[in-house]
Amino acid sequence: MSLCVLIIVAALFSATTTQFIPPYTEDCRVDMYPPTGPTFRGAVRWYTVDLDSPPSDRWTALITDKKTDLVNVIQAIRDLANAFVPSGRLIELVDITLPLMVDTLPNPFSEEIKGIAAVSGIPLGEVVLFNIFYEVFTVCTSVVAEDDEGNLFHGRNLDFGLFMGWDVKNKSWIISEKLKPLVVNLEFKRNNQTLFKSTNFAGYVGMLTGIKPNMFSLTMNERFSLDGGYIGILEWILGKRDGMWMSFLTRSVLENANSYEEAKTLLARTKLLAPAYFILGGNQTGQGCIITRSRLLSIDVLEIDLKMGRWYVLETNYDNWKEPFFLDDRRSTAIKCMNQTTQTNISLKTMYDILSTKPVLNKLTTYTTLMQVSEGKLESYIRDCPNPCMPW
Repeated sequence: MSLCVLIIVAALFSATTTQFIPPYTEDCRVDMYPPTGPTFRGAVRWYTVDLDSPPSDRWTALITDKKTDLVNVIQAIRDLANAFVPSGRLIELVDITLPLMVDTLPNPFSEEIKGIAAVSGIPLGEVVLFNIFYEVFTVCTSVVAEDDEGNLFHGRNLDFGLFMGWDVKNKSWIISEKLKPLVVNLEFKRNNQTLFKSTNFAGYVGMLTGIKPNMFSLTMNERFSLDGGYIGILEWILGKRDGMWMSFLTRSVLENANSYEEAKTLLARTKLLAPAYFILGGNQTGQGCIITRSRLLSIDVLEIDLKMGRWYVLETNYDNWKEPFFLDDRRSTAIKCMNQTTQTNISLKTMYDILSTKPVLNKLTTYTTLMQVSEGKLESYIRDCPNPCMPW
């Protein structure tokens, strides 16, 4: 066996075993809420998006405020691209090709992206890239739980930036760290009334995390598949455009669906560009599910079922009927902590504890969001995972 193979085998064994060994894993956290200490970087600021404004103008105030941070993320992406293709041809291709793609995107997203590019001064192609790479790079944990009084709670860690530049000195992912200053809470209004709320990255017009008060809450997790987002994006570029962008669908559902059941139907039946998990919570007992999607159809819907003793549904990035990837078992820790918490004690407070436990909290975690539909509540916190901490 060659030295190279031995090194690879040793590295895989190390990564596999490390995730189960303290301090890379730990006992389930308690009393982490309200957020303080080294895992809490800060609260998330609120902004308003007026849906009655022209699409090109809706993001002006936010982008003006976050312009420097958005430019820093785009520059980091440029640097990574140039590291892979030193000639600069990759970014040149983005700047030439992707602007042609913007007019093929559905409204209002195309005009909103153009408006963001105009306000930020960032080349249009690079703003398009910023809005599509979440189709293929998001890694997350989401959970919907019902307590013994029928209250529903929805929490999520948004993990992003896998394989997008490891900072050896600081032991962190470059893009993950650059994204944290862009995390914002958004209140979308129409006719001066709150329509829905979301936690998002400034400059990104799709939705990954959101709540429609008194109706439903929604998060999206990436589903790894050979027939993945790259294929759907390529088909779109080549002219086959009968699928929906995942994050555009979630925003459309938050904006237009008027019930948990309507949202579930849209998420299950709409053709997609990429496979996904949609984690949906409602406002009545039993209303919580994981919709496992291929690009074409719903493969499975796992629902809260109190009669079966299933008081919560939990999703990382692997099909619930299969074992998680051996290098990435956040699921087992999350399930252990949910079961230790018990249905009687589940709340937004204890859900934050669970989402703060390593490796559910890891170097990719940018923010934690907690939602309660009945209260119309969405609160988010920017996170850190101090060393030693799993990279994913």
